[in-house]
Amino acid sequence: MPSDIDEILDFENRKIAEQIPNETERALLSWNARWRREALEHYCPMGWSFLCRDTNLQSEFSSEGLLIGYFIAQPMLFLDGQTQSLWVEHLQYSSLQARDELSDLAYKMAREKHLQKVYFPKSPATMNSTKHMRPEDWNPQVLSIKTTKA
Repeated sequence: MPSDIDEILDFENRKIAEQIPNETERALLSWNARWRREALEHYCPMGWSFLCRDTNLQSEFSSEGLLIGYFIAQPMLFLDGQTQSLWVEHLQYSSLQARDELSDLAYKMAREKHLQKVYFPKSPATMNSTKHMRPEDWNPQVLSIKTTKA
């Protein structure tokens, strides 16, 4: 598990380095990021977070391939009147295919485990990857998706 956390941190730091050239600004951003070490140490051991790898590309962290996406999540009890829901805290990816597969995985896993809803961070990316699931705005920053017919 610690190697997954180190790999996720490396993945995220490489992504923000592409967008923010200033090292100080990157450090400030990472202190409040949803993927900071403390958050990963909380979410990863719970067993509801998943990695997506490209097995055709080598990784210095894993023999299973290069990390191309992941989400961190946890089950929530009695949230918004639901008995059990899945809270996806953060979803990151380097390909649209990984984004879509991870979004589908969160939804299907919640259905399989009989959770009533999945909550995703609201962004243009998650709105696109979940539109076939009929997401609703839960609040301005969060989408909710029913996983049951009721």
